[in-house]
Amino acid sequence: MAKQDFYEVLGVSRGATAAEIKKGYRKMAVKYHPDKNPGDTEAEEKFKLAAEAYEVLSDDNKKARYDQYGHQAFEGGHGGGASGGFGGMDMDDIFSQFGDIFGGGGFGGGGQRGGGRRAMVKGSNMRIRVKLTLEEIANGVDKKVKVRRKKQAKGVTYTTCSTCNGAGQVMQVTNTILGRMQTAATCNVCGGSGQTIKSKPSGADAQGLVVEEETVTINIPAGVTDGVQLKVSGKGNEAPGNNSISGDLLVVIEEVPHETLKREGINLHSDLYISFADAILGVSKEVETVSGKVKIKIDAGTQSGKILRLKGKGLPSLEGYGTGDLMVHINIWTPQELNKDQRKFFEANLNNDNFIPNPSKSDKSFFDKVKDMFS
Repeated sequence: MAKQDFYEVLGVSRGATAAEIKKGYRKMAVKYHPDKNPGDTEAEEKFKLAAEAYEVLSDDNKKARYDQYGHQAFEGGHGGGASGGFGGMDMDDIFSQFGDIFGGGGFGGGGQRGGGRRAMVKGSNMRIRVKLTLEEIANGVDKKVKVRRKKQAKGVTYTTCSTCNGAGQVMQVTNTILGRMQTAATCNVCGGSGQTIKSKPSGADAQGLVVEEETVTINIPAGVTDGVQLKVSGKGNEAPGNNSISGDLLVVIEEVPHETLKREGINLHSDLYISFADAILGVSKEVETVSGKVKIKIDAGTQSGKILRLKGKGLPSLEGYGTGDLMVHINIWTPQELNKDQRKFFEANLNNDNFIPNPSKSDKSFFDKVKDMFS
């Protein structure tokens, strides 16, 4: 059976904003929450599906791949890997990742639920910067980076926290003008993990963690922009305790400036300098693109400022809306020094009609050319 469209699962349109997607997930999660539907396996499956849909659509990178390829983007056919969905995750994993969607109250988010589930603690996120060339951005790339992340030390053991009895929270009673109010607070002994260290090897910190270097492969899709942030789930710091999950590795893209190409969205621009003779007689020239050099034809009588548009020689859209173009700006190079014969030639033709500027003979103005490029 075909998998239901993620937008339909959350009851939003394909053009929905991040806020609308979040609102749609909140509505579905509340409707099918296990605490409201005890023993209802169908409701639980819908709850998981809503979480999977939100996990994809709330992530700009995954959402772009889903919009382009649909469910196939995360089945090995496109986009360089799985979505990190919920096929192998239990309900606690979902609550730990998206519990804060409810604003810290009611459902999920690292406390105990109605069934007495132990608190889930997530490790801290890490952030790194990765430099990419325009060529790598054009094609997408797998980058291997070395990161130093906190991991549970080998041999460390944990035991149930005696203060909160493994709940990760303690109840506090406060006297108010409305009477005695009971609230839940994070256990200050175990930090909310529900466990304390029983034994740890030398070299581990107070939480039983050590810093280790690890090589992480980052799948970077084609078309990313400078400053965009990607997420590699589970490759941040680990958290203490047996009931914990790792944080995420946040990857900030830094675009390396190209020597000859300038980026404008998905379009690229380059300057091509030609001589007077080239412009008068016409010539073929090689120009740089992100996929190598290509040869273009410069027509006889080409004016300085002319823009040649090479379709499809720009960058791919991250959202899957096609590929941009390369705009080649023609500039006629004026020599700064002339020999005697060259000077005589130009002096002899100084008043020749062919050498007198006549903009009215030009096919189009600069603004008309720019307008044509984007029409």
